[in-house]
Amino acid sequence: MSANITPHGERAPLVHARNLVREYAFGDTTVRALDGVDLDLPGGRFVSIVGPSGAGKSTLLHILGALDQPTSGEIVVDGVPLTGLGDAQASEFRRRRVGFIFQFFNLVPTMSAWENVALPRLLDNQSLRKAKPEAVALLERVGLHDRVDHRPNELSGGQMQRVAIARSLIMDPAIVLADEPTGNLDSRTGAAVLELLATLAHDRPDRLVVMVTHDATAAAATDQVITVRDGRVVI
Repeated sequence: MSANITPHGERAPLVHARNLVREYAFGDTTVRALDGVDLDLPGGRFVSIVGPSGAGKSTLLHILGALDQPTSGEIVVDGVPLTGLGDAQASEFRRRRVGFIFQFFNLVPTMSAWENVALPRLLDNQSLRKAKPEAVALLERVGLHDRVDHRPNELSGGQMQRVAIARSLIMDPAIVLADEPTGNLDSRTGAAVLELLATLAHDRPDRLVVMVTHDATAAAATDQVITVRDGRVVI
């Protein structure tokens, strides 16, 4: 039985979290970035996380992607319990099950578009050349069939973000996490990127796209808006 199918034959949520707490110690002071967060997020959905600066949005995103560990609570993503994962296990989870998209693109300037897309395969001990057909196909999917061999300095901001989106898909992840993906784009280009992210979420019932954003217009383009304030999800 698939890890995402319940004993009753129902599809389990891709993200299941209960009473997530994340505390950070600063000298004698303890800051609670997350304060008892509960979440159930199914696949096939484009979700945004909004809230004021310091509310806990990025902390929640990092825990979803196994970049950070909760201080207490339970979280299961794509059937994998993330609480207590060791460094090697967390790295394996991130590499195979999570796609990351960042505000500043994080492309390698000396690599072409297709090489940037194929890079996760190289980190997975595959050759870039072997991964090239898949990388090119993903670039075609995001509308960059004519920019395959261009380097980042030859691309616009919107094109670079599309390369980053294609790269996030190369390992066929169950969850795609986007941190302010439209933050450096003009409104028209940002709208096109949001439409692309929605398509990626809706194309497959077993994939979830989660975006952190300060932009109310961007959040309005998603299927579900989760508001975080003072480390709690506001209903």
